[in-house]
Formats: sequence, structure tokens, C-alpha cells
Amino acid sequence: MAAIGTVNELEVIKEVDFGIYLDGAQHGEILMPKRYVPQGCKVGDRIEAFIYLDSEDRLVATTERPVAMVGEFAKLKVIAVTRIGAFLDWGLPKDLLIPFREQQQKMEEGKSYLVYIYLDDESQRIAGTSKLDKCLDNIPIDYEEGEEVDLIIAGQTELGYKAIIDNSHWGMLFKNEVFQTLKIGQKIKGYIKHIREDEKIDLSLEKAGYEKIDPISESILNKLAANNGFLPLNDKTDPDTISETFQISKKNFKKAIGALYKQRIISIDEDGIRMK
Repeated sequence: MAAIGTVNELEVIKEVDFGIYLDGAQHGEILMPKRYVPQGCKVGDRIEAFIYLDSEDRLVATTERPVAMVGEFAKLKVIAVTRIGAFLDWGLPKDLLIPFREQQQKMEEGKSYLVYIYLDDESQRIAGTSKLDKCLDNIPIDYEEGEEVDLIIAGQTELGYKAIIDNSHWGMLFKNEVFQTLKIGQKIKGYIKHIREDEKIDLSLEKAGYEKIDPISESILNKLAANNGFLPLNDKTDPDTISETFQISKKNFKKAIGALYKQRIISIDEDGIRMK
């Protein structure tokens, strides 16, 4: 079975001057234009192809890959706003439409938004939505505390960062437990910290049992976060400068940044320390 909006392994069944035709099973023959055909490809070969509808609503196959496929989330940039909605660049010749009814807030040209990509069952067109709540928490939770998961940072609140877990559920990273700069749309590994009785999920960027952050290290990380992740201080800095900045001794400063370095939270460079 061939699925629209995803990558399929399909058999080449016909060669023509302008490309090849693939066996699209229930969709019939699907054209792959010549510019996408792998060199040396011939009838009988099986190739991986992404299937979507072109600008004339015809099924077409390509070896190119969009930024995200049906069932996935991605942060995409608006390249045009028309009378039917916003068009976002998702890496293919035909841009991704976000109808006005699917916009959480009115989208503006030049700005980027986190969206979910879906297949419209009636038209078989691929489209997107920024109304993320309806796309999440629709299947039972089946995680264990401490389990590693894939996260997408989706927003920031007073509590911390909202994150999408495995393209399926909402979770929360609390700001007092985040010691690095996070951006909307960023993909990162995380861990299930706790599943509450109301099925809300608390997350962590550190595996259970990870070495705790001591007060001095936390102070250094807070100062880094307030200065775009960089401080012109390292183990060679004058003790008085360290004392003025953190009210601690150079010995304790070196011990703290050494521990942060071992935990791969910071790098120690010639010109200072940086958050990773």
C-alpha cells in the first residue's frame, strides 16, 4: 500500500522520456519526473519516494524529502499569505498550505510557526495546522518514568517549556531544571520524569540519577543563560574578577565549571565558557 505524505518503497514499472512510473498500488501509476529519477534506475527496481499532490492535484513522486511528513511537527516559515491561507516552505516545490481555519493565530509572511502536517481525508491534499492541541494527547499514555523520548520545544510559559513528546503528547520542562538555551521548534532528547494522576507529563533533560547541580553551578548557569550562553571567564581568569562576578573563590569556580564540563553542559574555551 502506498501512502500519500510519507516515504514509500515502490517498484518502477515503466520508463518514459519525461521520467518513470511507479506502482502506487491503490493509487495506480505514479509519475516521478525525470529530474528526480536516480541515475541508472530501471524497470523492476524498487526506490524510496515521497508521494504528494502537485499544483494540479496530480499524484507525483519525488526522491526529495520535505522538512517533515504527514503526522509530524516542524517549524516552518511563511512565504506568502493569500485569500485561502498561508503558504509555508517545507522543502518541496509545492508549498504547504495552512488554511485560515487551521491557524491558531493569524500568520504573517516572513514569520515562522510550529505546525502539524496532516492529510485531508476528503481531498487527499497535504496541509498543516498550528492548532496543536487537537493533534496531541489523542492516544493512551504508554510511557515509563525514566524512558528516553524525542522532544520538540513548542512554547514557553511561566512554568517552563511546553514540549511535544514523540509527536503524540504534551509534556512540560520546568524552567528551574533547564540549564541550556532552548528555542521553539528545537528537537532534543529528553526523559519522562513523572506522569501525574491527571495524566500530565513532567519531563527532564537529564536521565534519572544524573548528578545534581550544586548551588554554585546553578548560579553560573543562570548567569550564562542571562548572557546568551557565554561568559568571558574560565579557569585562567583573575580571582578578583571571579569573586566580583559570583562572590566565590577561584578554587570553587574551577571546581564548578569542571563538573559542568564533565556533564557536557558547558564547554571551556580560550575566551570563556559556553553553554552547549
